[in-house]
Amino acid sequence: MTTKPTARKFRIKRTTPGTNAEKAAPAERPATQDPDAAKPRTTDAPAATPKARAPSAENAAAELDAIRREGLTGRQLRMARRVAHKNGLAATSDFDAVRLLRSRGIDPFQRSNMLELVIPQNPDDPIQNGKVKTDGKTSNAGETGRVQLPQTLPMDKETLPSTELNPADLRNRQISEIQRDITKRRRRKMGMLLARLSFFVFLPTILAGWYYYAVATPMYSTKSEFLILQADNQGGGIGGLLSGTQFATSQDSIAVQSYLQSKDAMLRLDADVGFKSHFAQPSIDPIQRLAADPSNEQAFKTYKKNVKVGYDPTEGVLRMEVIAADPQVSADISAALINYAEERVNSLSQQKRGDQMSEAQASFEKSEEERRLAQEALVKLQIEGATLDPEAVIAALRGQINQVEIQLLEKELQLAALLDNTRPNQSRVDGARGDVRRLNEQLAELNARMTDASQGQNSLAQLSVRIQMAQADLATRDMLLQSALQQMEQTRMEANRQVRYLTTSVEPVPSEEPSYPRKFENTIVAFLIFAGIYLMISLTASILREQVTS
Repeated sequence: MTTKPTARKFRIKRTTPGTNAEKAAPAERPATQDPDAAKPRTTDAPAATPKARAPSAENAAAELDAIRREGLTGRQLRMARRVAHKNGLAATSDFDAVRLLRSRGIDPFQRSNMLELVIPQNPDDPIQNGKVKTDGKTSNAGETGRVQLPQTLPMDKETLPSTELNPADLRNRQISEIQRDITKRRRRKMGMLLARLSFFVFLPTILAGWYYYAVATPMYSTKSEFLILQADNQGGGIGGLLSGTQFATSQDSIAVQSYLQSKDAMLRLDADVGFKSHFAQPSIDPIQRLAADPSNEQAFKTYKKNVKVGYDPTEGVLRMEVIAADPQVSADISAALINYAEERVNSLSQQKRGDQMSEAQASFEKSEEERRLAQEALVKLQIEGATLDPEAVIAALRGQINQVEIQLLEKELQLAALLDNTRPNQSRVDGARGDVRRLNEQLAELNARMTDASQGQNSLAQLSVRIQMAQADLATRDMLLQSALQQMEQTRMEANRQVRYLTTSVEPVPSEEPSYPRKFENTIVAFLIFAGIYLMISLTASILREQVTS
């Protein structure tokens, strides 16, 4: 059995080298020094009981003096110290250990097992480090090896506990008190924090969870999807590029979404399905239930909460979710809203097409009326002038005048040729003169007719100018009428392309299980909300406290 060395100081009386006691053998002891010293070594002597009465101080001192005079070696004293420590004897010195062992009837020099002498090394033990402190001086024990002996009680030092503490113990004691105080305050703060969290966070969260799990009325959700399509556009340009995308109908989709979320749709739905009466049922919990006679504003708040319409611009799809206490009522409300949306789409496109066609039709009718007036003016001018083509009449007169002038010139030449004769033929001269006279008369008459045709308000020239202006006006009206007709045809085609169709991709189907409330998710959200509110309030209070105290 190994013994653990204690940290108490001890004194070892060592013999100086070169003395006879150190050189003597362990067994060589004078037998005549003390007859009582050899008694414990006899095997026939009875062992003393542990309850034997302790000798007096004088006898103990005498025995110690006798043991010192025996000349025991250091090895024997160390062996006696080990045996005394093993038997639990509080020896004050090596010689006292020998005395106590002998008084108990134990041989202090008996050989022990080698395993009992092995003691674990302790780096803090000065004895195991090779140094032994005796009488306040440190001696090196490296010559004989490490000293692994139990310590004895010092003789000259008070072993009773003292009421005064050294500075190190006092400092450790104060540090312990500070640590206990810090721990106490920390526990108190943690308790206050836990109480505040319980009151402001945990208790409201528990109440919210109790409402969602035990009080809230199950609500059924009906989801549907529909989209607004445009007619196929065969035209080109930007309209043709955007016709196949969702941007061509984005405005109509946004308009339908706004209408479905408006008070007008809610009032129409209440008149057709009974929206207010459904959400005013006594079976619905008080938080979600409407009053007995709710106003339109209160009903509209509930309508916006239970009818959700979303528009996805990337896909051009309108997604609608209707929440009600009954699954069939939810499906009926969804179908009614889809019908309202379809009617709204038709009305929007019909109004747009009607405006475009009315403008094009009015323009065409105006052009047609103006052409008819121009044509009537031309016919009237032609009837008033008693001729259909004044230009042709004037051209004919000019041709006749030219022919008469040519014939007159020929007759005049012929008459001059006859007069050049000395004795002309009188009959022929008279005939030539008659032809010249008649041609002059004809030419004068034609010139008069030409003068009448080119001068005056009723002249053929004036009539011709008026007819030409009427013909030009008629041609212009013809062009305008043709342009109006073409524009009306294009407007009709564009109006046909502006037709919108509402197509329901996901029909509303009544659900079999309630979708709301989402008990666990709503409870977690309530906890996060209360925790965030408490955190913001606590941070604000701490910042204000720091600003006030600084």
